[in-house]
Amino acid sequence: MGDTGRARHRRVADASPASSRQEPTPMPRLALYALVVCALAVVAAVLSFTQGSWLGVVWVLLAGLSSNMAWFYLRRAKLRRDAAHAAGSTD
Repeated sequence: MGDTGRARHRRVADASPASSRQEPTPMPRLALYALVVCALAVVAAVLSFTQGSWLGVVWVLLAGLSSNMAWFYLRRAKLRRDAAHAAGSTD
């Protein structure tokens, strides 16, 4: 069957801190989805405003909300990764 991505996460998490080469951690899935929604909302806002519709204001608000969500999920993943690294280095 296909790789669900969990094995890749385990390989990155199980890597020893002393290894000279570390794999980059993947972007959190919810952050990626939020960035896609943000980009689509910006495109929809531009199209709405060019067609003279005030509905673009709603798209701008949605773009702002989704960009904040993406920032939040990225920041949360970074804090968790740093906390796990700090806990692993003290043992």
